[in-house]
Amino acid sequence: MMIMRNVTRALLAVTVAVAGLSACTGPKETDPSAATDQLEVMTWWTSASEAKAFKVFTDAYARANAGVTLTNASVQGGAGSSARVALAKRLIAGDPPDVWQTFAGAATTAYEKSAQIRDVSSVFGAGGLAAQVNPTILQSVTIDGKQYAVPTGAHRSNVLFFNKAVLDKAGVAAPAAGYTPAAFRADLEKVKASGVPALCLGAKDRFTTAELLDNILLARLGPDGWAKIQDDKLDWNGTEVKDALGELDDLLAYTSADADTQTWDQAIGQLVEGSCGFLTMNDSAFGELTARGGSDAVGEVVYPGTDGAFLAVTDVFVASRTAPNAKNALAFLSVLADPAANLEFSKLKGSVPVLKNVDATGLSPYQQEAAKALWAGPVLPSLSHGQAMNPGLTQGYFDAIAAYVRTRQPQSFAQAIAEAVAVYQPAGH
Repeated sequence: MMIMRNVTRALLAVTVAVAGLSACTGPKETDPSAATDQLEVMTWWTSASEAKAFKVFTDAYARANAGVTLTNASVQGGAGSSARVALAKRLIAGDPPDVWQTFAGAATTAYEKSAQIRDVSSVFGAGGLAAQVNPTILQSVTIDGKQYAVPTGAHRSNVLFFNKAVLDKAGVAAPAAGYTPAAFRADLEKVKASGVPALCLGAKDRFTTAELLDNILLARLGPDGWAKIQDDKLDWNGTEVKDALGELDDLLAYTSADADTQTWDQAIGQLVEGSCGFLTMNDSAFGELTARGGSDAVGEVVYPGTDGAFLAVTDVFVASRTAPNAKNALAFLSVLADPAANLEFSKLKGSVPVLKNVDATGLSPYQQEAAKALWAGPVLPSLSHGQAMNPGLTQGYFDAIAAYVRTRQPQSFAQAIAEAVAVYQPAGH
């Protein structure tokens, strides 16, 4: 636990340092028309399903750019926790990769405001890409009328997965639309009584506990209340948050004894094997359980109390403003929007396309339903993945959750959030 707190402090420190960088003090923007023969791309997609999915894009790029050597500078760590630290250190040192992975919304905005990434509107202009992107997602990568990131797709975070056989043995009917928090709690009790851990959680990757709290908050606040988070108007020491933390406490009591030692993909393995009844996280889980041969054994439903909302984890790639291979970087971003490559990627990753010209009928039944939800909206930005609020505050959110898990005291949570605000005060506050 101490190691993880130190890592988080280090990440917050380098995030603040990167935000303090200025275009007027750094190297000038490199020429996007200059031909080179190298390209370095940094990603955190290293699990079995993620690596295979990302290879779709790198292979497509290689076929179209035979004279360029692509270096996959992947960094292992769930949801990019380690990659963001490695990236921030490189940015401070003035040695950015040509392209790197991040999230839409506030995460992308932070890089643009610190003059680290270049305007990629030319990619959106080619072939009318801007008109194809889901409007909410397009807005999340647009700053002052210009685009700064290209999305690969969107994961739905408010999803609850379950092992069909485990639930059946416990006398629990498979959850369906309209599944309520009260029914979920009753079913957790039944699974627990059957002798199987009711809830899998890969808590070694801290984003999994954060996503659980995200879903609890969304169920309680609704889409309108979610806007309070984005507008920095939510009282983190208020009754709504305290009640959500109490629910988190209750749900954590249903997790397996080894939850703290399991990564997110290991927890999915447990679900597939029938070592637990339920698991909630973004539907990267769907791609991983499919890769493990578990698509028939596992079902899914919208997280209780969040029907109608699409809590989006939107992975994007950005291009460095100062790295040497700008022309190749823009070409790589263009590949992400190729309909054929994007469809094949989505099949393997478990995400849904955010482009109208990618035919979702070629995806699994689950993904087709998720795609319908995406386009029906509302599409809400993930809190735990740095899309809904400043990345520095997101790290404070992670620290706050860790503090609460240690102490089970709501005040510990509120204090950690306050400390993050003091270190990284949003503009205008």
